[in-house]
This record gives sequence, C-alpha cells and structure tokens, in this order.
Amino acid sequence: MFGVVFPNRSFPMDISTFAQIDTFHWVLDMNTFVGEAFDQVRELCIFLLNGYTLPPEKALAVYIQSPGSPFVFCGAVTVARPSAVLTLAWPEPGAGGPMQLTADAQPLSAKIGVSVEDLASLPSLDVAAEKRIEGLAMKVGENLFNFMQSFCGVDGSKLIVPMDILDRWFKKFQERARRDPEYLKGFAS
Repeated sequence: MFGVVFPNRSFPMDISTFAQIDTFHWVLDMNTFVGEAFDQVRELCIFLLNGYTLPPEKALAVYIQSPGSPFVFCGAVTVARPSAVLTLAWPEPGAGGPMQLTADAQPLSAKIGVSVEDLASLPSLDVAAEKRIEGLAMKVGENLFNFMQSFCGVDGSKLIVPMDILDRWFKKFQERARRDPEYLKGFAS
C-alpha cells in the first residue's frame, strides 16, 4: 500500500516495517528504528506504491508521537498527491500529561502512525508549509511594526504615525530585498 524513506537515514521501507493495528492503522516504533534519538529524525518521505489505488476521497494521514505525548498530524498523501516529504516536528515528550510507569510497563517510545482517513476530515495536507508561511507572515508583520514604532508620536494614550508610513516601509523593504538577496531568506527561516 505505502512505503516510507527517512531521507539520508534509511533505505525505502514498505508497510511490513510497521505494526498493523487494524485494517486502516499502522504504527512504526522509533525505538526499533533509531533508539532514543528519534528527535534527530526530521523528515519522512511517504509514497503510495505502484498499483495501489486509494479512493479519491481518502488519504493516508501521517502522525507522530513523542514518548508520553498525543499523536500530532504531520501531513498526508492522496491519489492526486502520491508522495510527500513531511517535516517531523516532534512534540515535547510528556506533553500529554504526567507519565506513569509501573514495574511491568513497557518503556515509552516515539511512534509514527499512518492511517487511512477521509480527505475532507483532514487539515491541510502539508502542515510544515503552513507553519513556514505563518512564520514568514509574522516576521514581516514584526518588521513593519518595528519600523512604524520608530516614527510614532504620542498624543495622550494614542500612538500617532505619519500618513505615508506604510509607503515608506514598503519602499525600504523592497530596496533592501533588491540590494541583499539574503534579506528575504532571513524571514523564511
């Protein structure tokens, strides 16, 4: 049905590497793959295998789980998007609440889960891209705010800015981007 590759860390692995929980759910225990250094694995490429047809309204959703935390959605593949490289932003271990271990308990480990789900019920298929865009917008907004703040005057409890402040900021922003190709890259990181 599907295969995965951890770029620069593994050969392609098929579904047999995962433990099948039920008809539509599989889990890969990261302890068997990388041990305790699961958080060093930052990317996963998932792909549909040739000959496997996923219904158009379904997706293979990918989730990650740090020890003691809930599963977090990372992205998905569909027939229209049969492969994807997903960023693995591991949640903080123990983020799901206090971890309780007993003498007979299995040690907690990080996991990657894959499940067949309705496409309509999933958030954006590329969570990392959305977060990068959100971060970029926040940095540009912060740059504008800092620029405006340097020209502000105070009138009682109100900040007063010159009427042409947005135009001045945008021209300065464009000039800097033309002069320094690395300037815009700094917003994307």
